[in-house]
Amino acid sequence: MGVAIALVLLIAAVVYADRGGYTDDVDGEVGLLDALYYATVSITTTGYGDITPASPRARLLTALIVTPARVAFLILLVGTTLEILTERSREALRLQRWRKRVRDHYVVCGFGTKGRSAVDVLLGRGVERSDIVVVDEGRDAVEAATAAGLVAVHGSAARAAVLHEAGVPVACAVIVAPDRDEASVLITLTARELNADAAIVAAVREEENAHLLRQGGADAVITSAEASGRLLGMATQHPRLVDVVEDLLTAGEGLDIGERSVRDEEIEAGRPLVDAGELVVATIRDGQTVPFTEMRARDLQRGDRLVILCVSEEPRGPGTLRH
Repeated sequence: MGVAIALVLLIAAVVYADRGGYTDDVDGEVGLLDALYYATVSITTTGYGDITPASPRARLLTALIVTPARVAFLILLVGTTLEILTERSREALRLQRWRKRVRDHYVVCGFGTKGRSAVDVLLGRGVERSDIVVVDEGRDAVEAATAAGLVAVHGSAARAAVLHEAGVPVACAVIVAPDRDEASVLITLTARELNADAAIVAAVREEENAHLLRQGGADAVITSAEASGRLLGMATQHPRLVDVVEDLLTAGEGLDIGERSVRDEEIEAGRPLVDAGELVVATIRDGQTVPFTEMRARDLQRGDRLVILCVSEEPRGPGTLRH
């Protein structure tokens, strides 16, 4: 765009400098506005012929400067158009190929602070970049996700067509992380309608809206405002505890929190057989999470899952997003 404008201004300057060699059908004189007008219609090949070079020098300047500039302008215009069309075709082909092979992937709706943090955790837990799809209606967010090596879909995640394009019907999990609670509710409803089996985790600012997300099909709801408030309150009396909580939330380094199935030998023993550096904190049975202190009186059962704290020995990978 800058080069095109520069070419127009160059031609206008040349015509105005030699305005005595040009004639205007209206009043016979060529002013600054006339020179700019002539440059515009000439370089775009419109050429109404109302302003024409009359003197030999003006015709020579037209032949040596205006005509090459006109050709350069057309080359620039056509080249830019082809580049845009080629890039869009390449992106469409890449998405089409990706949709044919992708299954059991993760869809992140919203690539703001919450969405980036969610992607950060997924990458830290070993999820491949090709298995993460970002949906955002902001062009800058889509470009940032693409630059990070992720598949990105531009559009509103509240629209079923956009979620279809992101592969929600065959996804294993959907993370709902827009900036507004009403958007979270609508995205959750749409995602659950498209996929009845995927795990849907949604973020909400206000606790009073959390029940709407659960009723809409969210398996877990994170109240961001209240969680931040709890950490702030905790930090006033126990500042170092906040470091421990942040360490737990950082995947792949320091303390880590995870979940695993109960093993056959643990069922026989009636208690968890943990490795060194592990600590069982809860048991998940029939979709309910129970603190492990309340489970000691009952034997472990097949199908139970143990929530454990452990020490991660894996450093944060180079692919982790920073923000």
